Amino acid sequence: MSLSRRATAEFLGTFWLVFGGCGSAVLAAAFPALGIGFAGVALAFGLTVLTMAYAIGHISGCHLNPAVSVGLCTAKRFPAGELLHYIVAQVLGAIAAAGVLYVIASGKPGFEVGGFAANGFADHSPGSYSMMACLVAEVVLTFFFLFIILGATDKRAPAGFAPIAIGLGLTLIHLIGIPVTNLSVNPARSTGPAIIAGGWALTQLWLFWIAPIVGAVIAGILYPAVAEEK
Repeated sequence: MSLSRRATAEFLGTFWLVFGGCGSAVLAAAFPALGIGFAGVALAFGLTVLTMAYAIGHISGCHLNPAVSVGLCTAKRFPAGELLHYIVAQVLGAIAAAGVLYVIASGKPGFEVGGFAANGFADHSPGSYSMMACLVAEVVLTFFFLFIILGATDKRAPAGFAPIAIGLGLTLIHLIGIPVTNLSVNPARSTGPAIIAGGWALTQLWLFWIAPIVGAVIAGILYPAVAEEK
């Protein structure tokens, strides 16, 4: 499969992740009576990854996340020469999804952009968690997300079940992390909504690039050390 086709798959997959996950938060928030809550948003994010893993996993590997691509590269599961292409496709997919979501959401009378499902710390953390708390949470949660991905896609793991483990893993870490940072673990997912929200969301975006990538690199180093066959 050509690199351009794989990058296109990553664009579409990341679009679906941001549109489905952030869309469940932005659009459902306009109707509190629906009662989706943060548990529903967490499930929506997990479902986007699960469904896309089956749809494009055989095409691009279904990274949908610059941190995942970096972590897989660190673990020597993905070629460094293709890393930039994947990251650009993922970020563009996230920005496009946020734009489409804005067009839909702004069609409701009285719509206000607000946070637009952006990630934040301190005053912009849903639970008002400090910058350090948010940094640690993003590093740790991304680490475990990548550890799950690396384990579930290991050649020794049961075949065909990786999307389920990865989707449920993403759901779980959202249940943990939404109250802390609105949960990122994905720099592309953070970038799309931040561009729409502007202001503080763009100012704080650095944390949601650095922390996920650090967590992913640690997982990319540690998983092979733990799982290496002697």
